[in-house]
Amino acid sequence: MRKNLGAKPLSYPQVVFIIAAYDENGKPNAMNAAWGGISEEKEVSMCLSNNHKTVKDIEVSKAFTVSFGTASLVKECDYLGIVSGNKESDKLGKANLHTVKSELVNAPIIEEFPICLECKLISYDRESCIMKGEIVNVSVDERVIGENGKVDVKKVEPIAFDPFNGTYIKFTEVVDNAFRCGLEISKK
Repeated sequence: MRKNLGAKPLSYPQVVFIIAAYDENGKPNAMNAAWGGISEEKEVSMCLSNNHKTVKDIEVSKAFTVSFGTASLVKECDYLGIVSGNKESDKLGKANLHTVKSELVNAPIIEEFPICLECKLISYDRESCIMKGEIVNVSVDERVIGENGKVDVKKVEPIAFDPFNGTYIKFTEVVDNAFRCGLEISKK
């Protein structure tokens, strides 16, 4: 038996994105967003309402970064989602997060988050709230690189928002190697 929940924005996973940009004075700001993902090979798309200060900052600077929320920083991630940059001018400072300027785009990289997409703004539609960015670079903190030279998900501990329960969940277990799991599908 199934239970109907109606037409709602419920899906797994809703990866926690921390979007950061500079305002017109070069001050960094950031927000938490869960409605987004990779939409093309070098493109990220997100649904961000135009009342967010970070969105206004991106429209001015034409660049932004996308960091992935982590279990060790879940409180900071939540804070960046609950507190508005329109009301609190130093969200990053209050969250005890630190930034450095990207070498490739005019946007801040939040040092505490180990993975960061550095993006140029492609477009923002104020009506649909869809923002698209060109991924210029993905920077990774060496502390999350495993012995094999690749990113170790157990070291990153990425989180997602669970919209069904209003909580965060952690991804750390590898289930199988994609494209190599050996599944044979029989044709009928």
